[in-house]
Amino acid sequence: MGLKVFAKECKIKGKSLPKTADVSLRDSKAIPIQKDLLRAFDNGEQKAFFQLWEEHISSSVRDNEPVAQKLEFYLHVHFATYLLKHSVGKPDKLELEERISRFKAYLETKGAALSQTTEFLPFYALPFVPNPMVHPSFKELFQDSWTLDLRTRLEKFLCLTLKAKTLQHLHQQLVESEHRTMIYLKRFNKMQADYHNLIGVTAELVDSLEATVNGKMITPEYLQSVCVRLFSNQMRQSVAQSIDFTRPGTASTMLRASLAPVKKQDVPLLPSLDYEKLKKDLLTGNDRLKAFLLQALRWRLTTSYPGEQRDTVLQAYISNDLLDCYSKCQRSVLKLLQSKSEVVRQYMARLINAFASLAEGRLYLSQNPVLLQMLEERLKTEDKDSLTWENVLGALQKFSLRRALQSAMIKDGLIFWLADVLADTDSLSDYTLEYSVALFMNLCLRSAGKKMCARIADRVLKVLSDLLGHENHEIQPYVNGALYSILAIPSVREEARAMGMEEILRCFLKEGNAEMIRQIEFIIKQLYSEPLNDNIVSDDEEEEEDEEEDHDIMEADLDKDEVLQPQLGELTGEKLLTTEYLGIMTHTPKTKRKLFPSVHQSIDEPLQRPVTPGYHRTAYPTRMDQSIKTGDILSSHEFSSAFTSKPKIPRTPEIYSASPRKGKIPTIAPQFSQSGPQQTSRPSSSGSSTRSRQSNRFLKKCKQH
Repeated sequence: MGLKVFAKECKIKGKSLPKTADVSLRDSKAIPIQKDLLRAFDNGEQKAFFQLWEEHISSSVRDNEPVAQKLEFYLHVHFATYLLKHSVGKPDKLELEERISRFKAYLETKGAALSQTTEFLPFYALPFVPNPMVHPSFKELFQDSWTLDLRTRLEKFLCLTLKAKTLQHLHQQLVESEHRTMIYLKRFNKMQADYHNLIGVTAELVDSLEATVNGKMITPEYLQSVCVRLFSNQMRQSVAQSIDFTRPGTASTMLRASLAPVKKQDVPLLPSLDYEKLKKDLLTGNDRLKAFLLQALRWRLTTSYPGEQRDTVLQAYISNDLLDCYSKCQRSVLKLLQSKSEVVRQYMARLINAFASLAEGRLYLSQNPVLLQMLEERLKTEDKDSLTWENVLGALQKFSLRRALQSAMIKDGLIFWLADVLADTDSLSDYTLEYSVALFMNLCLRSAGKKMCARIADRVLKVLSDLLGHENHEIQPYVNGALYSILAIPSVREEARAMGMEEILRCFLKEGNAEMIRQIEFIIKQLYSEPLNDNIVSDDEEEEEDEEEDHDIMEADLDKDEVLQPQLGELTGEKLLTTEYLGIMTHTPKTKRKLFPSVHQSIDEPLQRPVTPGYHRTAYPTRMDQSIKTGDILSSHEFSSAFTSKPKIPRTPEIYSASPRKGKIPTIAPQFSQSGPQQTSRPSSSGSSTRSRQSNRFLKKCKQH
């Protein structure tokens, strides 16, 4: 208001007003903080002004920028002399003394830095001059032009500084929004993939139930009740109950019809990249650029849509040898795993972990003969609470799905190292605990791994018995699988019986869910089983192709807790790739190599095939309670085969390729639930959490026993 009055008076008296004042006035309307500061300046509200000043002008600007330091000095002069210029009559003596006292305190503290500057030297005498209004040195202070000039300088400074701060804030919000969008997109992709997988499994289950109806193994009423439960979330209960699901093919046809196939054109392929330039910058760029590129390349893989889009991204990475897995040059992108920069090492480990999440990616990584040793070295040197360590462990666990890499890890003594790590789980996050136990189990499934465990049987059995009672139930399938596997060795069984393993196991028969109990029963039987001969057949000598099951899963943890945040003007993610590294369109049709389909086993048995925690959660959801027990459908031969170290791989029933409605009656018993033991809740994996080795209930039960 004061500025408008002043401008009007200048116009009446014919004095020109600087154009910047008009511009600044308009700008001040756009930023409320700027408007509040100018109002406090006009009204002489010193306390309110400097409170806003310190709150909204960063200390780095106030303390380090010469323009800001000089402006702040003159602002203190303005408020110190304000009453002398604006009071009608004599100013309030006490208030005037208070203002002069504040100015004096400023000169002795923060303002002392300018005491050697000729421009400001006279003002250090201002507090001691009785009547500065008539003093020649300060006569200019009390002219309207001095105040107007200072105000104009203040407006220009605020306009530039606050706008830059606002832009920085908006940029940060944009970055966070883009990151959230990627997370939501990835979650959507995973949910849709899980949904399709669930529908497919459900359709097979319904087909199996129809076959059992024809074989008079279960009643139509039971089939009806199961199907009503399956459809209860898709339609009203009354509608579901009115459909005759006992008619062969009805339920499975409805389930399959509910899937709307995604059209290829609905999922566009991502732009091609200039991989030569990318690899050059990954090798020669500064550490910050390297980290941003590694992050962007990972995001392109983790946020792409599963199917053709993701396959094309991965194929482009592999065909251009992005990580130099085929290269024999000493200077390779993989060497970033040994960078002096912790951020570069972490983001390289994240990218390798993302590659390892896909079967084709694991095959590509396995082509480099030294990568496994590099990862094992990182595993033993990085801090256990770091994201680098977590992602290295995740990659190694996924490597253990490949037979040759399993053998190498066993030979390198990784089982001994894991036994030490799992002896103290308090420092492990949920992610690292799950992947450590799952890696240990995968290595124990091999005969060489069993023999390694036999060398430290007492230590391994102690670790596994402690983990049985851990409050993170996600690890139970892997603990059970490892224990069941190593008990195939007579010396381990003898050691287990000597330490009272049966008593420990029986503590869990009255705890947990039915699946856990049934697995414990299998382990107890294994504890007292006698093999046909004492010589364990070496699976290394078996004639078996080095193929793995088609385990493709991108867990959310790959993109959690991003430590790299862009500054104003920095490009990240897909914008960085498509702006600086756009290449010529070179997409080629993707031909996936032949992989073994995922092979499932009875839900009641401990795991006996290598898995990853991310895939196990998806492919082995907890089953519904069934009225038919496994014992009712297993033959004596099938039951005994559960105790062998290398069980037969079940084949797909004929019913899945021929519908009963076409007149073909299946002649084999259906495969019921093909999922593994799994809790419905999934623990968080973000950060470390202190956990007890055994639950209080477990200790209490064991003491009672």
